[in-house]
Amino acid sequence: MSAPEASSDASAVGPFTARTGLLIALVGVFAFCALAVLGAYAPDLRGGDNGGAHALSRSAIGYAGIVRALKLAGEPVLVNRAPTQGSKGAGLMVVTPSPAADEGSVTGLGFSGPVLVVLPKWFAPPDPRHRGWVGEGMLIEPAILPKTALMADAGLARARGVLRPVLRAVAGPFTLGARLAEGPVDRLQTLVPKGWRSVLVDQTGATVLARDPNKPIFLLTDPDLLNTQGLKNLDTLGSALTLLDALRAGDGPIIFDVRLNGLGRERSILRLLFEPPFLAVTLCLAVAVALAGFQAACRFGPIRRTPRALALGKEALVDNSAALIRLARREPHMGGRYTLLVRELAARAVGAPRTLTGDSLVAFLDRLGEQRGAIGRLSTLGEEARLASDRDRLTAAARKLFRWRLEMTRERG
Repeated sequence: MSAPEASSDASAVGPFTARTGLLIALVGVFAFCALAVLGAYAPDLRGGDNGGAHALSRSAIGYAGIVRALKLAGEPVLVNRAPTQGSKGAGLMVVTPSPAADEGSVTGLGFSGPVLVVLPKWFAPPDPRHRGWVGEGMLIEPAILPKTALMADAGLARARGVLRPVLRAVAGPFTLGARLAEGPVDRLQTLVPKGWRSVLVDQTGATVLARDPNKPIFLLTDPDLLNTQGLKNLDTLGSALTLLDALRAGDGPIIFDVRLNGLGRERSILRLLFEPPFLAVTLCLAVAVALAGFQAACRFGPIRRTPRALALGKEALVDNSAALIRLARREPHMGGRYTLLVRELAARAVGAPRTLTGDSLVAFLDRLGEQRGAIGRLSTLGEEARLASDRDRLTAAARKLFRWRLEMTRERG
């Protein structure tokens, strides 16, 4: 094998074999599909145990403890992250909003049944040593919040020290005079009713649970009556279960909504692609792409080489010249030139005298054509080609001239 042949064979071999290329393509397709699915369901994959004050948090200020307690007690309980649809008002929705939340954000959740809003109280930084834990908490000051916030508008007050409050019912849905004995509560948070109706009060008459007189929205002032650090006492746990059961409408579930804590799951176009009824369309597209890839991978017939950008040879030269004439729109003006070419070829083929030129040569060829039985006369056909005004007429005249030449030279009978 010569050196040029060896170099051409070496250049024809790619850096990867066909099997390796196919494996790389499959890994790329799988990675892309996995990325799309994870991007669509990323909010669902987040556990939410970030130490915040919500139902997915197991920290001291979280409410995962009361959720677990309700499940162990056999009560229907849900942690909701999606918009509620078709609510008939059964059950109870528990909302643990951020300090800056207002009443509009609560009513915008779309639940028509009773809603228990638990006001925040503590700001606790995350513990860097344990994920989901928090450090020592600090009291939130309502004065620094917007005036529209529920916490700033409620007129909050805080007791000094650690108390064991006993809550007394002054309005429904509790039985009037009913009492709930709580465990130790650090700096009990109460409110002065401003447009709210008192439902539960402590020994001093300060309101701990209030109700909106126009809507079934209840306001619990102190989160330590429901959160994990409060439920370490059995008295607080029993009171919390009684409180939630009394506020629940019918036998509906107790729903802990975490959308106001930034853990909501909104609908997206990407998620729709992987859920019925659009899942069928996605699967059909995947199968179509797979079949197209299979057809492209399974080659049939010889490899079709890419032609040269500039072809070689006389044929390419003629084609390029014709293309230039066509581009310049000079085709109708080529009839006279072609007539001269036919005349010279015919004269050379029949052995016309060299002294004959111009019209005398044309007359000689016309007389010879009549003797040989040629169809048409060169003078007539040449004039027709010269006067052709478009491409079609020029083509017809050129064909007649070509046939006349063949008859004169005996190339065709």
